[in-house]
Amino acid sequence: MPPELPDHSLIRLRARPETIYVSKGRTVLATGRDGFVDQKPDQGLFVHQTRLLSRHRYLIDGHPPHAVSISNVAQHSWLGYYIAPAPKAFTHHLTVADVVQKTIELRLSRYVGDGLHEDVDLANFTQENVSFTLELDLDADFADQDETRGKRRQAGQLTCTWVEDDEAPELRFDYEAHHSYEHQGEKGAASIRRGLRVRVSNTTTRPRYEGQRIVFAINLGPSSRWHCCVDFIPVMDGRDLRPIYRCRSFRPQANDYDRFSQIFMREATRFASSESMTLANAVVGTLEQGKRDLDALRLHDLDAAERAWTTAAGLPTYIALFGRDALTVAWEAAPVTSDIMRGTLPVLAKLQGKEMNDWRDEQAGRMLHEAHTGPLAALNYTPKSRYYGSITTSGFYPFVVAQLWHWTGDKALVKPYLEPAIAALKWLDEFCDEDRDGFCEYKTRSELGLENQAWKDSGDAIVYEDGSQVPKPVATCEEQGIVYAAMMNLAEVLWWFDRGDEAKYLYKTARKLKKRFNDAFWMENEGFFAMALDPDKRQVGSIGSNALHCVATGIADRALVPRTLERLFAEDMFTGWGVRTLSSLHPAFNPYSYHRGTVWPVEHGPFAIGAYRYGCHDYVERICRSQFETAALFDFFRLPECIAGHQRDEDHPFPAVYPAANSPQAWSATTAYTLLQAMLGLQPFAPLRILFIDPWLPAWLPEITLSNLHVADATITIRFFRKANGQSGYQVLDKRGSLRVLRQPSPWSLTASYWERAKGVLMSLAPGH
Repeated sequence: MPPELPDHSLIRLRARPETIYVSKGRTVLATGRDGFVDQKPDQGLFVHQTRLLSRHRYLIDGHPPHAVSISNVAQHSWLGYYIAPAPKAFTHHLTVADVVQKTIELRLSRYVGDGLHEDVDLANFTQENVSFTLELDLDADFADQDETRGKRRQAGQLTCTWVEDDEAPELRFDYEAHHSYEHQGEKGAASIRRGLRVRVSNTTTRPRYEGQRIVFAINLGPSSRWHCCVDFIPVMDGRDLRPIYRCRSFRPQANDYDRFSQIFMREATRFASSESMTLANAVVGTLEQGKRDLDALRLHDLDAAERAWTTAAGLPTYIALFGRDALTVAWEAAPVTSDIMRGTLPVLAKLQGKEMNDWRDEQAGRMLHEAHTGPLAALNYTPKSRYYGSITTSGFYPFVVAQLWHWTGDKALVKPYLEPAIAALKWLDEFCDEDRDGFCEYKTRSELGLENQAWKDSGDAIVYEDGSQVPKPVATCEEQGIVYAAMMNLAEVLWWFDRGDEAKYLYKTARKLKKRFNDAFWMENEGFFAMALDPDKRQVGSIGSNALHCVATGIADRALVPRTLERLFAEDMFTGWGVRTLSSLHPAFNPYSYHRGTVWPVEHGPFAIGAYRYGCHDYVERICRSQFETAALFDFFRLPECIAGHQRDEDHPFPAVYPAANSPQAWSATTAYTLLQAMLGLQPFAPLRILFIDPWLPAWLPEITLSNLHVADATITIRFFRKANGQSGYQVLDKRGSLRVLRQPSPWSLTASYWERAKGVLMSLAPGH
């Protein structure tokens, strides 16, 4: 067992601690710890993956003020207190103690929403008249997000103009770039016009512009105050993105963004526990924070409706649509809301591949991997404005269609997505199995394509036992499992839609794949599944987390699961903070490598579901505990994208964070809901108005209540609790609409007997159940 956390631990971790992020949707303000942007690679005002501001700082009489307290108020809002000495108040070298005796306070309040609104407030806390200059020092470069750390590829023209206006003078940055391209048969010319308007208003002091600085001459009497507003208005190809917030907007405002947030938070499932001496506080904190992070990552420009939306993958690197990420988030968030499934499925159907385009790795029926809006993508320096280099998305799409059916039972809602799901499976069959051996392989056709197009998509993720790279095409084990789950789940949905022949074909094909998979991928001497099959169909015997996805998807033969789980939880794989992506005994292991040693929270939700399906509740408990104990160490109980794969022991009382980890990361936020599903055995089947439950609460979570849980058109509140004998019970506290709660493993579990199911039906009729 891993060592216990100290009773009075001071451990508090944060991903990217050197940077503060204020964000909403596609707008991100990234500053240093002092709240200013100082032309560093990770800093700036980014909109649609374009760095508009590369410098943004305030100066008082030419000097930066002293930062006193700086913090986000919410993900989209921020407040900073600064102090500076009153002019001529001291003649000697100043200490902070000196400054606080005769203080000029600068207070900055920021609200991000499309653009950025900034309140600038000054206060004179002296007993004398003071005069000084306040300067806003600005610069812009319109670099693509990927250019801030490397060589600039686009060559555009940037102009800067100060525009006098009686009511609101403004500084205008205008940028225009053109690019003629020809890539593997795709050729043409692309242009972008982007800009930024910095507008000053609501002030009694008229500013002037000098040397890239907006300058105010300030005169303040004793105990007097001064205010102005600065609006940063991005211009995207001629369209102004006006800030949706005005002065003093820390509370929700009358705009669509806040209205949609309130709808989501009001209608989403709520979590509560009365326990305070266990890990329950961290569990509830993680579950509740996940909702706030999903809302912050919402891509409003892709909304299908106010209750149908999708998310960016993560902050700050992945403020874009990623197909497999969005589908994973949509499925994992289903216990909270079906809105993300309702919004993600139509967006990806609209972007489904339509033609053969090697530059974009596109073929008809293939589902999108990523869609970026930055300059390099828009100008077609890269194929990422619409890139298809993933096989995971196409397998996940039919699975999520089935999940939408399980949670809503709404034929009219689900029907439009059946044909895109079938087309995705057809693409997998026709394009990913060129040698017709019955397994899905991948190999890029694009000169800038991803080398690895499976679950682990970094270039060095798939390695032989000696650490060398596996050539392509390659068939990874987890992708076979995803295809199996897609066929099994879609077959069930097609049956409900009276498409029996298609359902029967998919079911039989899936069963054959399962048999073929276990024969080809199982390594008897390792008691484990091979990571992949190489181009010569030889097993890649490296031990990694890929195999647990085979348990999660159900493709693993039941007789092989106990040995697989036992191997996964050996010390070289299980750190105590989670399962490593690659064994620490492997020659290519690196605890900081993206896919060769780190621990990814997102993998643990499916891992827990898989262990539950096979009745391995002790492993469910270990998986879940590791993730919630990790979350307990982080600010806001926010699980980052990934952490370093060091062993949890006396020398490592907390994990190192992967240096470039995104936080919040959408699928790290939602994995907590999947962990809870596994512990509660929670599985809806909306077509029959049934909610299956099978709770196995651990000692560290003795009680939890789910309120406002939606299944079909019903809502329910259920309290789960652990009894003195270690068994778990439940009580239905409120139910509205037609829904029956059955205490038994779900139909997708591989453990329930006929008598268990019959007993569950009878027990569901008892009072309070």
